[in-house]
Amino acid sequence: MTQLRIKELLGRANLILDRGFHFLPGFVMVKSSEMEAILDRIDASIPEDIKEAESILRKREEIILSAEQKKEEIIVKAKSDADRILSESELLSQVQREAERIKEQVLSECQQLRDNTIEEAKRIRAQAEDEAHNIKEGAENYAEQVLSNIENDLTQLQTIVKNGQLYLEKLKTSAGSNSNAKMQGPQEDYTAANYPM
Repeated sequence: MTQLRIKELLGRANLILDRGFHFLPGFVMVKSSEMEAILDRIDASIPEDIKEAESILRKREEIILSAEQKKEEIIVKAKSDADRILSESELLSQVQREAERIKEQVLSECQQLRDNTIEEAKRIRAQAEDEAHNIKEGAENYAEQVLSNIENDLTQLQTIVKNGQLYLEKLKTSAGSNSNAKMQGPQEDYTAANYPM
């Protein structure tokens, strides 16, 4: 459930980027408040799995406590029944053996229930922790990819700016050469066509 919620929030973040103002290839201007709100919600949803695991552990303790109480109630009832039977029956030894057998069976069933409950709680907690880890890792990978894309775009923009500066420098040089050529006679052509980008 939480993983679906994270994916939905990431989808909204992509939608914000798509709806943003595209002013250069690979560059998008978005409202920082919208993006911060989405990122805050993603961050807030990650610990939900941990809280869920803690809730499961609390439920496990409640189940164990309930099982212990049930065990005590069954034992008390079994003892009460045994005492009543002993007082009413001439088969004293047989009743005692039966009471002991019931007691051992109840204890065994309660122990089994307790063990099963603990194992299930451990499994659910491990699953919740794995899911939280995967969600966090996915968010980190997404952020790393976004930053990598931004870095690539900045590199391309820097290259464009550098090429523009070189082109303007060549134009200046060409303009200066043409000025000298008028004063000194014909010389080699230094127009921008001789300096491809």
